[in-house]
Amino acid sequence: MSDLAVLASTAVAIVATVVLIVRFHVNPVISLILGSLGLGLMTRLGFGKTVETITKGFGDIMADVGLLIAFGVLTGSMLKELGAIERLVDRLLRVFGPERLPYSMALTIATLLQSIYLDVLLVISAPLARSASRQIGPLGTPRMAAAMAIGLECGIVLMVPGVGTLALAALLHVPLGTMLLWGLLLIIPTVVFSVAIMTFLFRRGFWNTAADEIVAVEEAGAAVAEVMEKEQAAPVGVGATQTAAPARPVTPAPGGAPVDGPGPAARPRAAEHGPSLLVSFGPLIVALLMIASGAIAQAANVRNTVMAFFSNPVVALLVGLIGTLVVTRHFTGRGGVEKAISSGFKESGQILILTAVGGSLAAVVAAGGLGDILRGYFTAGTFLPLVVVWLVAAVLHVAVGSVTISAITAAGILAPVAPALGIDPVLIALAAGAGSLFCVHVTSNTFWLLQSLLGQTTRGALKTTTVAVSVASVVAILLLLPISLLF
Repeated sequence: MSDLAVLASTAVAIVATVVLIVRFHVNPVISLILGSLGLGLMTRLGFGKTVETITKGFGDIMADVGLLIAFGVLTGSMLKELGAIERLVDRLLRVFGPERLPYSMALTIATLLQSIYLDVLLVISAPLARSASRQIGPLGTPRMAAAMAIGLECGIVLMVPGVGTLALAALLHVPLGTMLLWGLLLIIPTVVFSVAIMTFLFRRGFWNTAADEIVAVEEAGAAVAEVMEKEQAAPVGVGATQTAAPARPVTPAPGGAPVDGPGPAARPRAAEHGPSLLVSFGPLIVALLMIASGAIAQAANVRNTVMAFFSNPVVALLVGLIGTLVVTRHFTGRGGVEKAISSGFKESGQILILTAVGGSLAAVVAAGGLGDILRGYFTAGTFLPLVVVWLVAAVLHVAVGSVTISAITAAGILAPVAPALGIDPVLIALAAGAGSLFCVHVTSNTFWLLQSLLGQTTRGALKTTTVAVSVASVVAILLLLPISLLF
Protein backbone atom coordinates (compact mmCIF):
# COMPACT_ATOMS: atom_id res chain seq x y z
CA MET A 1 0.00 0.00 0.00
CA SER A 2 1.40 3.41 -0.96
CA ASP A 3 2.34 6.02 1.61
CA LEU A 4 -0.26 8.40 0.22
CA ALA A 5 -2.99 5.79 0.59
CA VAL A 6 -2.04 5.13 4.23
CA LEU A 7 -2.04 8.85 5.01
CA ALA A 8 -5.39 9.34 3.29
CA SER A 9 -6.95 6.33 5.02
CA THR A 10 -5.78 7.53 8.42
CA ALA A 11 -7.12 11.02 7.78
CA VAL A 12 -10.49 9.66 6.61
CA ALA A 13 -10.81 7.37 9.65
CA ILE A 14 -9.98 10.12 12.15
CA VAL A 15 -12.24 12.69 10.47
CA ALA A 16 -15.08 10.15 10.32
CA THR A 17 -14.64 9.42 14.03
CA VAL A 18 -14.74 13.13 14.83
CA VAL A 19 -17.88 13.64 12.72
CA LEU A 20 -19.64 10.73 14.39
CA ILE A 21 -18.90 12.16 17.84
CA VAL A 22 -19.45 15.87 17.19
CA ARG A 23 -22.07 15.99 14.44
CA PHE A 24 -24.14 12.87 15.06
CA HIS A 25 -23.53 12.59 18.82
CA VAL A 26 -22.59 8.92 18.63
CA ASN A 27 -21.08 7.62 21.85
CA PRO A 28 -17.27 8.05 21.69
CA VAL A 29 -16.67 4.38 22.51
CA ILE A 30 -18.70 3.26 19.49
CA SER A 31 -17.23 6.01 17.30
CA LEU A 32 -13.65 5.07 18.17
CA ILE A 33 -14.27 1.36 17.52
CA LEU A 34 -15.91 2.14 14.16
CA GLY A 35 -13.01 4.43 13.27
CA SER A 36 -10.52 1.72 14.22
CA LEU A 37 -12.38 -0.88 12.14
CA GLY A 38 -12.56 1.43 9.16
CA LEU A 39 -8.87 2.32 9.35
CA GLY A 40 -7.82 -1.30 9.69
CA LEU A 41 -9.89 -2.35 6.67
CA MET A 42 -8.52 0.51 4.55
CA THR A 43 -4.85 -0.10 5.35
CA ARG A 44 -2.47 -3.02 5.19
CA LEU A 45 -4.18 -4.82 8.06
CA GLY A 46 -7.18 -5.75 5.93
CA PHE A 47 -9.78 -8.20 7.15
CA GLY A 48 -7.34 -10.57 8.75
CA LYS A 49 -5.74 -8.56 11.53
CA THR A 50 -8.03 -5.59 12.09
CA VAL A 51 -10.11 -7.06 14.91
CA GLU A 52 -7.07 -8.78 16.38
CA THR A 53 -5.19 -5.44 16.50
CA ILE A 54 -8.16 -3.63 18.04
CA THR A 55 -8.58 -6.18 20.80
CA LYS A 56 -4.82 -6.35 21.41
CA GLY A 57 -4.61 -2.55 21.69
CA PHE A 58 -7.54 -2.60 24.10
CA GLY A 59 -5.98 -5.33 26.20
CA ASP A 60 -2.48 -3.87 26.19
CA ILE A 61 -3.49 -0.51 27.58
CA MET A 62 -5.78 -2.13 30.15
CA ALA A 63 -2.92 -4.36 31.26
CA ASP A 64 -0.80 -1.26 31.78
CA VAL A 65 -3.26 1.17 33.36
CA GLY A 66 -6.47 -0.68 34.26
CA LEU A 67 -5.61 -1.35 37.89
CA LEU A 68 -3.95 2.04 38.26
CA ILE A 69 -7.05 3.89 37.11
CA ALA A 70 -9.31 1.76 39.30
CA PHE A 71 -7.12 2.25 42.38
CA GLY A 72 -6.85 5.99 41.75
CA VAL A 73 -10.57 6.52 41.26
CA LEU A 74 -11.45 4.48 44.36
CA THR A 75 -8.94 6.45 46.44
CA GLY A 76 -10.42 9.70 45.17
CA SER A 77 -13.94 8.52 45.93
CA MET A 78 -12.97 7.85 49.54
CA LEU A 79 -11.30 11.26 49.87
CA LYS A 80 -14.56 12.74 48.62
CA GLU A 81 -16.50 10.78 51.24
CA LEU A 82 -14.15 12.05 53.96
CA GLY A 83 -14.90 15.65 53.03
CA ALA A 84 -11.17 16.23 52.59
CA ILE A 85 -11.56 18.69 49.72
CA GLU A 86 -13.65 21.14 51.74
CA ARG A 87 -11.11 21.18 54.55
CA LEU A 88 -8.22 21.48 52.12
CA VAL A 89 -9.66 24.58 50.42
CA ASP A 90 -10.36 26.14 53.81
CA ARG A 91 -6.77 25.46 54.90
CA LEU A 92 -5.35 26.92 51.67
CA LEU A 93 -7.39 30.08 52.20
CA ARG A 94 -6.19 30.48 55.78
CA VAL A 95 -2.53 29.72 55.04
CA PHE A 96 -2.00 31.56 51.76
CA GLY A 97 -4.67 34.22 52.01
CA PRO A 98 -7.20 35.32 49.39
CA GLU A 99 -4.69 36.92 47.01
CA ARG A 100 -2.61 33.75 46.61
CA LEU A 101 -5.54 31.34 46.73
CA PRO A 102 -5.84 30.99 42.91
CA TYR A 103 -2.20 29.86 42.74
CA SER A 104 -2.35 27.51 45.73
CA MET A 105 -5.67 25.96 44.70
CA ALA A 106 -4.62 25.47 41.06
CA LEU A 107 -1.35 23.81 42.11
CA THR A 108 -3.10 21.59 44.64
CA ILE A 109 -5.72 20.44 42.14
CA ALA A 110 -3.10 19.84 39.46
CA THR A 111 -0.64 17.88 41.58
CA LEU A 112 -2.46 16.22 44.49
CA LEU A 113 -6.12 15.69 43.63
CA GLN A 114 -5.90 13.91 40.28
CA SER A 115 -7.11 10.63 41.76
CA ILE A 116 -10.55 12.21 42.09
CA TYR A 117 -12.73 11.96 39.00
CA LEU A 118 -12.63 15.42 37.42
CA ASP A 119 -16.32 16.24 37.24
CA VAL A 120 -16.82 15.10 40.84
CA LEU A 121 -13.85 17.18 41.98
CA LEU A 122 -15.22 20.19 40.14
CA VAL A 123 -18.70 19.91 41.62
CA ILE A 124 -17.19 19.57 45.10
CA SER A 125 -14.71 22.43 44.83
CA ALA A 126 -16.56 24.95 42.63
CA PRO A 127 -18.98 26.18 45.35
CA LEU A 128 -16.02 26.52 47.72
CA ALA A 129 -14.08 28.47 45.11
CA ARG A 130 -17.11 30.66 44.42
CA SER A 131 -17.40 31.46 48.10
CA ALA A 132 -13.67 32.18 48.41
CA SER A 133 -13.71 34.40 45.31
CA ARG A 134 -15.68 37.03 47.21
CA GLN A 135 -12.75 37.48 49.57
CA ILE A 136 -10.31 38.03 46.71
CA GLY A 137 -12.04 41.15 45.41
CA PRO A 138 -13.82 42.29 42.24
CA LEU A 139 -11.79 39.92 40.06
CA GLY A 140 -12.28 36.95 42.36
CA THR A 141 -14.61 35.01 40.08
CA PRO A 142 -12.47 35.10 36.91
CA ARG A 143 -9.25 34.44 38.81
CA MET A 144 -10.68 31.42 40.64
CA ALA A 145 -12.43 30.09 37.54
CA ALA A 146 -9.26 30.35 35.44
CA ALA A 147 -7.16 28.80 38.21
CA MET A 148 -9.54 25.86 38.56
CA ALA A 149 -9.71 25.27 34.80
CA ILE A 150 -5.92 25.33 34.49
CA GLY A 151 -5.36 23.06 37.48
CA LEU A 152 -8.04 20.56 36.51
CA GLU A 153 -7.06 20.17 32.87
CA CYS A 154 -3.27 20.23 33.30
CA GLY A 155 -3.39 17.58 35.99
CA ILE A 156 -5.26 15.13 33.77
CA VAL A 157 -2.53 14.83 31.14
CA LEU A 158 0.65 15.97 32.90
CA MET A 159 0.50 14.50 36.40
CA VAL A 160 0.31 10.95 37.77
CA PRO A 161 -2.28 9.53 38.49
CA GLY A 162 -4.30 11.64 36.03
CA VAL A 163 -6.11 9.29 33.68
CA GLY A 164 -4.65 10.88 30.54
CA THR A 165 -1.16 10.76 32.04
CA LEU A 166 -1.50 7.05 32.80
CA ALA A 167 -2.67 6.33 29.25
CA LEU A 168 0.14 8.37 27.67
CA ALA A 169 2.76 6.65 29.82
CA ALA A 170 1.37 3.24 28.88
CA LEU A 171 1.25 3.92 25.14
CA LEU A 172 4.76 5.32 25.06
CA HIS A 173 6.21 2.81 27.55
CA VAL A 174 7.28 5.51 29.98
CA PRO A 175 7.90 4.35 33.56
CA LEU A 176 5.34 6.03 35.79
CA GLY A 177 8.02 7.18 38.19
CA THR A 178 9.75 9.01 35.35
CA MET A 179 6.44 10.44 34.18
CA LEU A 180 5.68 11.61 37.71
CA LEU A 181 9.00 13.40 38.22
CA TRP A 182 9.20 15.11 34.85
CA GLY A 183 5.48 15.88 34.86
CA LEU A 184 5.87 17.53 38.25
CA LEU A 185 8.83 19.53 36.95
CA LEU A 186 6.70 20.77 34.05
CA ILE A 187 3.30 21.24 35.67
CA ILE A 188 4.34 23.49 38.57
CA PRO A 189 5.79 26.36 36.47
CA THR A 190 3.08 25.84 33.84
CA VAL A 191 0.31 26.40 36.37
CA VAL A 192 2.04 29.31 38.11
CA PHE A 193 2.90 31.18 34.90
CA SER A 194 -0.52 30.54 33.35
CA VAL A 195 -2.43 31.78 36.40
CA ALA A 196 -0.13 34.82 36.53
CA ILE A 197 -0.73 35.60 32.85
CA MET A 198 -4.49 35.34 33.24
CA THR A 199 -4.39 37.53 36.38
CA PHE A 200 -2.44 40.15 34.42
CA LEU A 201 -4.98 40.04 31.57
CA PHE A 202 -7.94 40.34 33.92
CA ARG A 203 -6.38 43.35 35.63
CA ARG A 204 -5.81 44.96 32.24
CA GLY A 205 -9.50 44.90 31.32
CA PHE A 206 -9.93 41.39 29.88
CA TRP A 207 -12.85 40.80 32.27
CA ASN A 208 -16.11 42.75 32.10
CA THR A 209 -18.19 41.96 35.17
CA ALA A 210 -21.42 43.17 33.59
CA ALA A 211 -21.04 40.98 30.50
CA ASP A 212 -18.99 38.05 31.80
CA GLU A 213 -20.39 37.34 35.25
CA ILE A 214 -23.80 36.46 36.64
CA VAL A 215 -23.31 38.65 39.69
CA ALA A 216 -26.49 37.90 41.59
CA VAL A 217 -26.28 34.13 41.33
CA GLU A 218 -25.32 32.00 44.32
CA GLU A 219 -24.26 28.36 44.43
CA ALA A 220 -27.33 26.18 44.61
CA GLY A 221 -28.32 22.59 45.01
CA ALA A 222 -30.51 22.81 41.91
CA ALA A 223 -27.51 23.45 39.68
CA VAL A 224 -25.46 20.70 41.25
CA ALA A 225 -28.32 18.23 40.97
CA GLU A 226 -29.00 19.13 37.33
CA VAL A 227 -25.34 18.85 36.34
CA MET A 228 -24.91 15.53 38.12
CA GLU A 229 -28.06 14.19 36.45
CA LYS A 230 -26.52 15.05 33.08
CA GLU A 231 -23.34 13.24 34.12
CA GLN A 232 -25.23 10.12 35.14
CA ALA A 233 -27.49 10.15 32.10
CA ALA A 234 -24.70 10.55 29.53
CA PRO A 235 -21.95 7.91 29.78
CA VAL A 236 -19.65 9.95 27.58
CA GLY A 237 -16.18 11.32 28.03
CA VAL A 238 -13.18 10.80 30.21
CA GLY A 239 -11.67 13.01 32.85
CA ALA A 240 -11.67 16.45 31.34
CA THR A 241 -14.36 16.22 28.76
CA GLN A 242 -17.55 15.03 27.32
CA THR A 243 -18.02 15.49 23.65
CA ALA A 244 -21.59 16.69 23.74
CA ALA A 245 -22.25 20.00 25.45
CA PRO A 246 -25.46 20.61 27.33
CA ALA A 247 -28.25 21.99 25.20
CA ARG A 248 -28.08 25.22 27.16
CA PRO A 249 -25.87 26.63 29.87
CA VAL A 250 -26.99 25.56 33.31
CA THR A 251 -27.51 28.61 35.50
CA PRO A 252 -27.63 28.02 39.25
CA ALA A 253 -30.78 29.17 40.93
CA PRO A 254 -30.40 31.82 43.59
CA GLY A 255 -30.18 30.91 47.23
CA GLY A 256 -30.03 27.65 49.00
CA ALA A 257 -27.34 25.16 49.90
CA PRO A 258 -26.55 21.92 48.13
CA VAL A 259 -29.36 19.46 48.73
CA ASP A 260 -27.77 16.21 47.71
CA GLY A 261 -24.46 17.35 46.39
CA PRO A 262 -21.00 16.80 47.75
CA GLY A 263 -20.65 20.12 49.55
CA PRO A 264 -20.03 20.59 53.24
CA ALA A 265 -23.74 20.35 54.10
CA ALA A 266 -23.96 16.90 52.56
CA ARG A 267 -21.42 15.29 54.88
CA PRO A 268 -21.33 17.18 58.17
CA ARG A 269 -19.61 14.39 60.02
CA ALA A 270 -16.76 14.17 57.53
CA ALA A 271 -16.45 17.91 57.12
CA GLU A 272 -16.56 18.83 60.80
CA HIS A 273 -15.16 15.79 62.57
CA GLY A 274 -13.04 14.19 59.87
CA PRO A 275 -9.33 13.40 60.04
CA SER A 276 -6.61 16.00 59.62
CA LEU A 277 -5.42 16.80 56.12
CA LEU A 278 -2.19 14.90 56.73
CA VAL A 279 -4.10 11.78 57.74
CA SER A 280 -6.56 12.15 54.83
CA PHE A 281 -3.99 12.64 52.09
CA GLY A 282 -1.09 10.83 53.77
CA PRO A 283 -1.65 7.43 52.09
CA LEU A 284 -1.89 9.03 48.63
CA ILE A 285 1.24 11.09 49.22
CA VAL A 286 3.09 7.98 50.41
CA ALA A 287 2.01 6.15 47.24
CA LEU A 288 3.32 8.93 45.00
CA LEU A 289 6.61 9.02 46.92
CA MET A 290 6.95 5.26 46.49
CA ILE A 291 6.49 5.61 42.72
CA ALA A 292 8.96 8.49 42.55
CA SER A 293 11.55 6.53 44.54
CA GLY A 294 11.65 3.93 41.78
CA ALA A 295 12.51 6.56 39.19
CA ILE A 296 15.17 8.08 41.45
CA ALA A 297 16.69 4.64 42.10
CA GLN A 298 16.73 3.91 38.38
CA ALA A 299 18.43 7.23 37.64
CA ALA A 300 21.02 6.48 40.33
CA ASN A 301 21.50 2.98 38.88
CA VAL A 302 20.49 1.36 42.17
CA ARG A 303 19.24 -2.22 41.75
CA ASN A 304 17.20 -3.59 44.63
CA THR A 305 14.40 -6.11 44.24
CA VAL A 306 12.58 -4.98 47.39
CA MET A 307 12.67 -1.33 46.32
CA ALA A 308 11.58 -2.31 42.81
CA PHE A 309 8.60 -4.19 44.24
CA PHE A 310 7.37 -1.38 46.50
CA SER A 311 8.00 1.34 43.88
CA ASN A 312 5.94 -0.55 41.32
CA PRO A 313 2.95 1.74 40.58
CA VAL A 314 0.41 -1.04 41.12
CA VAL A 315 1.81 -1.86 44.56
CA ALA A 316 2.26 1.81 45.49
CA LEU A 317 -1.29 2.85 44.55
CA LEU A 318 -2.67 -0.26 46.25
CA VAL A 319 -0.89 0.81 49.44
CA GLY A 320 -2.40 4.27 49.03
CA LEU A 321 -5.85 2.80 48.46
CA ILE A 322 -5.68 0.52 51.50
CA GLY A 323 -4.42 3.34 53.70
CA THR A 324 -7.20 5.65 52.55
CA LEU A 325 -9.74 2.85 53.07
CA VAL A 326 -8.59 2.38 56.66
CA VAL A 327 -8.89 6.11 57.36
CA THR A 328 -12.32 6.28 55.70
CA ARG A 329 -13.58 3.24 57.62
CA HIS A 330 -12.43 4.75 60.91
CA PHE A 331 -14.13 8.11 60.38
CA THR A 332 -17.24 7.21 58.36
CA GLY A 333 -17.87 3.60 59.26
CA ARG A 334 -18.53 0.64 57.01
CA GLY A 335 -21.41 2.42 55.28
CA GLY A 336 -19.17 5.29 54.21
CA VAL A 337 -16.61 2.92 52.72
CA GLU A 338 -19.25 0.93 50.83
CA LYS A 339 -20.79 4.13 49.48
CA ALA A 340 -17.40 5.40 48.33
CA ILE A 341 -16.46 2.11 46.66
CA SER A 342 -19.82 1.89 44.89
CA SER A 343 -19.43 5.43 43.60
CA GLY A 344 -15.84 4.76 42.55
CA PHE A 345 -16.77 1.67 40.54
CA LYS A 346 -19.50 3.62 38.78
CA GLU A 347 -17.14 6.46 37.91
CA SER A 348 -14.26 4.25 36.79
CA GLY A 349 -16.27 2.18 34.30
CA GLN A 350 -16.57 4.79 31.56
CA ILE A 351 -13.00 5.98 32.17
CA LEU A 352 -11.56 2.49 31.72
CA ILE A 353 -13.55 1.66 28.59
CA LEU A 354 -12.93 4.93 26.78
CA THR A 355 -9.24 4.89 27.65
CA ALA A 356 -8.98 1.34 26.33
CA VAL A 357 -10.72 2.03 23.02
CA GLY A 358 -8.45 5.04 22.60
CA GLY A 359 -5.62 2.55 22.91
CA SER A 360 -7.31 0.40 20.25
CA LEU A 361 -7.31 3.28 17.77
CA ALA A 362 -3.69 4.07 18.58
CA ALA A 363 -2.75 0.42 17.99
CA VAL A 364 -4.48 0.33 14.60
CA VAL A 365 -2.86 3.63 13.58
CA ALA A 366 0.57 2.26 14.46
CA ALA A 367 -0.03 -1.13 12.82
CA GLY A 368 -1.34 0.55 9.69
CA GLY A 369 2.11 1.90 8.91
CA LEU A 370 1.66 5.60 9.64
CA GLY A 371 4.63 5.62 12.01
CA ASP A 372 6.94 4.25 9.32
CA ILE A 373 5.79 6.95 6.93
CA LEU A 374 6.14 9.79 9.40
CA ARG A 375 9.62 8.61 10.36
CA GLY A 376 10.83 9.68 6.94
CA TYR A 377 9.58 13.23 7.42
CA PHE A 378 11.48 13.88 10.62
CA THR A 379 15.13 14.36 11.30
CA ALA A 380 16.93 13.47 14.50
CA GLY A 381 16.26 16.68 16.36
CA THR A 382 14.25 17.50 19.43
CA PHE A 383 12.58 20.86 19.10
CA LEU A 384 10.66 20.43 15.83
CA PRO A 385 9.29 16.94 16.59
CA LEU A 386 8.01 18.07 19.98
CA VAL A 387 6.25 21.03 18.40
CA VAL A 388 4.72 18.70 15.80
CA VAL A 389 3.47 16.36 18.55
CA TRP A 390 1.94 19.39 20.29
CA LEU A 391 0.29 20.56 17.06
CA VAL A 392 -1.16 17.13 16.26
CA ALA A 393 -2.68 16.83 19.75
CA ALA A 394 -3.96 20.43 19.62
CA VAL A 395 -5.68 19.92 16.26
CA LEU A 396 -7.24 16.66 17.44
CA HIS A 397 -8.54 18.32 20.59
CA VAL A 398 -10.12 21.21 18.70
CA ALA A 399 -11.85 18.65 16.49
CA VAL A 400 -12.86 16.00 19.03
CA GLY A 401 -13.27 18.11 22.16
CA SER A 402 -11.72 15.49 24.45
CA VAL A 403 -8.42 16.16 26.20
CA THR A 404 -7.79 12.48 26.89
CA ILE A 405 -8.74 11.12 23.46
CA SER A 406 -6.69 13.74 21.60
CA ALA A 407 -3.63 13.06 23.76
CA ILE A 408 -3.91 9.29 23.36
CA THR A 409 -4.46 9.48 19.60
CA ALA A 410 -1.56 11.90 19.08
CA ALA A 411 0.74 9.69 21.12
CA GLY A 412 -0.38 6.60 19.20
CA ILE A 413 0.25 8.28 15.86
CA LEU A 414 3.70 9.56 16.73
CA ALA A 415 5.02 6.93 19.14
CA PRO A 416 6.60 4.81 16.37
CA VAL A 417 8.68 7.82 15.32
CA ALA A 418 10.34 8.22 18.72
CA PRO A 419 13.07 5.56 18.41
CA ALA A 420 14.35 6.97 15.10
CA LEU A 421 14.56 10.47 16.57
CA GLY A 422 16.45 9.56 19.69
CA ILE A 423 13.88 11.45 21.79
CA ASP A 424 13.01 10.17 25.23
CA PRO A 425 9.38 8.98 25.11
CA VAL A 426 8.54 11.00 28.23
CA LEU A 427 9.05 14.17 26.17
CA ILE A 428 6.59 12.96 23.55
CA ALA A 429 4.09 12.08 26.27
CA LEU A 430 4.36 15.52 27.86
CA ALA A 431 4.20 17.29 24.48
CA ALA A 432 1.07 15.34 23.54
CA GLY A 433 -0.46 16.16 26.91
CA ALA A 434 0.36 19.86 26.50
CA GLY A 435 -1.12 19.98 23.01
CA SER A 436 -4.31 18.24 24.08
CA LEU A 437 -5.02 21.16 26.43
CA PHE A 438 -5.34 23.66 23.61
CA CYS A 439 -8.75 25.28 23.13
CA VAL A 440 -11.07 23.58 25.62
CA HIS A 441 -14.36 24.82 24.22
CA VAL A 442 -18.12 24.27 24.17
CA THR A 443 -17.91 20.53 23.42
CA SER A 444 -16.28 20.02 26.81
CA ASN A 445 -18.44 19.25 29.82
CA THR A 446 -15.85 20.98 32.01
CA PHE A 447 -16.57 24.21 30.14
CA TRP A 448 -20.24 24.11 31.06
CA LEU A 449 -19.64 22.99 34.64
CA LEU A 450 -17.28 25.92 35.22
CA GLN A 451 -19.69 28.28 33.51
CA SER A 452 -22.62 27.16 35.61
CA LEU A 453 -21.13 26.57 39.03
CA LEU A 454 -18.96 29.69 39.11
CA GLY A 455 -21.66 32.08 37.94
CA GLN A 456 -20.24 33.04 34.55
CA THR A 457 -21.87 33.84 31.25
CA THR A 458 -20.81 31.80 28.22
CA ARG A 459 -18.62 34.72 27.17
CA GLY A 460 -16.98 34.69 30.59
CA ALA A 461 -16.36 30.94 30.44
CA LEU A 462 -14.67 31.35 27.05
CA LYS A 463 -12.18 33.63 28.77
CA THR A 464 -11.61 31.69 31.98
CA THR A 465 -11.65 28.21 30.42
CA THR A 466 -10.91 28.32 26.68
CA VAL A 467 -8.36 31.14 26.80
CA ALA A 468 -6.86 30.19 30.18
CA VAL A 469 -6.27 26.52 29.38
CA SER A 470 -4.96 27.43 25.91
CA VAL A 471 -2.48 29.76 27.60
CA ALA A 472 -1.42 26.82 29.80
CA SER A 473 -1.03 24.63 26.70
CA VAL A 474 1.30 27.13 25.04
CA VAL A 475 3.23 27.79 28.26
CA ALA A 476 3.73 24.04 28.74
CA ILE A 477 5.27 23.45 25.32
CA LEU A 478 7.46 26.54 25.64
CA LEU A 479 8.74 25.24 28.99
CA LEU A 480 9.14 21.70 27.67
CA LEU A 481 11.52 22.71 24.88
CA PRO A 482 14.32 23.87 27.19
CA ILE A 483 13.58 21.00 29.60
CA SER A 484 14.19 18.61 26.71
CA LEU A 485 17.79 19.82 26.55
CA LEU A 486 18.39 18.05 29.88
CA PHE A 487 17.88 14.66 28.20
